[in-house]
Amino acid sequence: MSDKGKNSYYITTPIYYPSAKLHIGHTYCTTIADSLARYHRLRGDDTFFLTGSDEHGQKIQRAAEAKGMKPIEYVDEIVALFKELWKRLNISNDDFIRTTEPRHEKVVQALMQRSFDNGDIYKSEYEGWYCTPDETFWPENKLPNGKHVCPDCGRPLELVKEESYFLRLNKYADRWLRFVEENPDFIQPESRRNEMIAFVKSGLEDLSVSRTSFDWGIKVPWDPKHVVYVWFDALANYVTAAGYLDDPEKFKKFWPADLHLVGKEIVRFHTIIWPIMLMSCGLPLPKKVFGHGWLIVDGTKMSKSLGNVIDPIPLIDRYGADALRYYLLKEVRLGQDGNFSLPTFINRINSDLANDLGNLLQRTLAMIEKYENCVVAGPTVKEPIDDELSALAVETAKKFEREMDDMKIDDALSDTWTLIRRSNKYIDETVPWVLAKEPDQKERLNTILYNLLEVMRIIAILVSPVIPVGAAGIWKQLGLKNFDKVQLQDAQIWGGYPAGTRIDKGDALFPRYDVAEEVAEAKPEADTVELVPAAKEPFKSEISIDQFSETDLRVGTILACEKVPKTTKLMRLQIDLGSERRQIISGIAQYYKPEDLIGHQVIIVANLKPAKLCGIESYGMLLAASDGNDNLRVVFVDGMAPGSRVR
Repeated sequence: MSDKGKNSYYITTPIYYPSAKLHIGHTYCTTIADSLARYHRLRGDDTFFLTGSDEHGQKIQRAAEAKGMKPIEYVDEIVALFKELWKRLNISNDDFIRTTEPRHEKVVQALMQRSFDNGDIYKSEYEGWYCTPDETFWPENKLPNGKHVCPDCGRPLELVKEESYFLRLNKYADRWLRFVEENPDFIQPESRRNEMIAFVKSGLEDLSVSRTSFDWGIKVPWDPKHVVYVWFDALANYVTAAGYLDDPEKFKKFWPADLHLVGKEIVRFHTIIWPIMLMSCGLPLPKKVFGHGWLIVDGTKMSKSLGNVIDPIPLIDRYGADALRYYLLKEVRLGQDGNFSLPTFINRINSDLANDLGNLLQRTLAMIEKYENCVVAGPTVKEPIDDELSALAVETAKKFEREMDDMKIDDALSDTWTLIRRSNKYIDETVPWVLAKEPDQKERLNTILYNLLEVMRIIAILVSPVIPVGAAGIWKQLGLKNFDKVQLQDAQIWGGYPAGTRIDKGDALFPRYDVAEEVAEAKPEADTVELVPAAKEPFKSEISIDQFSETDLRVGTILACEKVPKTTKLMRLQIDLGSERRQIISGIAQYYKPEDLIGHQVIIVANLKPAKLCGIESYGMLLAASDGNDNLRVVFVDGMAPGSRVR
């Protein structure tokens, strides 16, 4: 990643979109970045860590209007929740940038003007497909099998036609390919690199970089009826915060960025559009973009519609930020998808934090308190087993540095825990409780206990980027001070614990939890509902099995839905039937919000003749149950493949 002598390091997360509260997937990305930033500070690098919020665009404007709010009022509320989450998670960002800040508006307009002056932006008319939730334009040749659904999120695309300014992406395609070839580490992991190369080689269309159909955005400097396309706006945040325009010395120190850490779904924007924007403006390209995997829940990608989006705040409240941080970084290999499961999470807390690390600390301090009255002198009587422990500790600290430089955070933690487990075994092998009974073994006992304090000192330093609160707690209980001044090199030398220091044994830092009890408590209790008998409605005339078999019932997945304007009951749904997509108009708007339906599998009557409702074609009917007492429930069959027959 960076050479040992490097004295500056700039790392960024994506700036998150304030359309809703952040979930554990955002927590995962930011925790990775925070741990790397803490590591580089520990290594002595002058580190700048940036996160923030991406606040413009049509999606935000629509959401604010739906709530009767101004866009800035809407985003202010959600951004406050972002900042509170990062505070609770002990995120150590040096700056939090908001794209609505004046400093950013100046930079975006300056970059647009510079690109325009270089002949790389021109006016034309855009007609094509747009994904509002992702704020993404899609050319026809990038759509899956010609279907007008977003290749990233699967939602239906809108056909947009409006005047627009365009950035000449294709002009820079060859230069981009040369850069990527000459800088093989620029896009990581390699699988993402290969995807992006294939994307560019398939042909780049010029990018629409302005909109006129809404006004919540930064004005194009030479044509204020246009607002800057949200991705051009958002990507520029990285140079805004680095001091472009307002702090040339800071910009010289930190730009180009060492690492943009992003989710794999936005790698394309950061590795193709962003570099070409910088090429057009004559600015250096970032050194590396790393696309991490998704965090899925119990084997399923998180989705509001599936109800499996995890709010990290209750987990932090119950188990502490350190436990969540450790699990996310230990359980998931960076670059691959990871799985969150509450039982696995709790088992990891118990085994690694409570049993291994916590137990080692408590055993060590308890013996020193009991046998040495809280103070241990320096080592005097050594044996080969001591040299084995000290050699392992120093080598672990050196491997830790190599692995963190390579962003192999899980490997760095695994090696640290090998040292922790070896230290616990060291206690079992040296039996200090037996030596304590023999007066002539006093110095040998003292040496063993010193070695345990020293290995705990090294472990506290190594775990500090991942579990900062626990690491500081270990340091304090060891009787040490000035943890904020510790550096990584202090862990690579054996013998740094000051002999004669009084320990400060406190409460256990890492409690154990009963898995069964925690899982049971986490499950929401089913609401007790008193069922009112359905209104009496006579059964219809009998039909034969042959007549019933003529009804073609199929499973479909709801891709999108919205209320039909100027109606109170009707909802327009886009449904995937496996082999085709249907539009269905259904009278369920009084019972469901659109976001409660998207992603669910439902049953439709697939061979019903098309009908017009309020002038809109409907190609099927959704099955739902109604009791005649103004209660209605759509029949969900989640887990069934679209197109499945219902028999």
